[in-house]
Amino acid sequence: MPDVAVITGSASDSAIAEKATSMLTEYGISYDVQVISAHRDPERLDEYVKASDAKVFICIAGMSAALPGVVASKTKKPVIGVPVSGKLLGGLDALLSVVQMPKGVPVACVAVDGGENAAHLAARILGVA
Repeated sequence: MPDVAVITGSASDSAIAEKATSMLTEYGISYDVQVISAHRDPERLDEYVKASDAKVFICIAGMSAALPGVVASKTKKPVIGVPVSGKLLGGLDALLSVVQMPKGVPVACVAVDGGENAAHLAARILGVA
């Protein structure tokens, strides 16, 4: 039963996930990593979030970066969004997507490609920092 669920929208986001999981390991925080696209596999994402016992979700996604918002719409647990840099806009598109959540669907946002800070924030939320 992991404390943190790390979800990436694509396998290409694995380097950012590694930044987060390395820091979680340093804190001694248990985690699970999944690659689940909010767009390509919404049913699997729904099942995973609903079945997860994680206390915090870290969602890593680029481009439209819908993943953190979709996860936040399916849980009352804290969700940390990590926007990923892209080829055209350097991650600005993902950053704006993550921070523009509607009322009632909060997502904390860290810097573009900020996997380490996502882990630091998760540690603070869990009270182990």
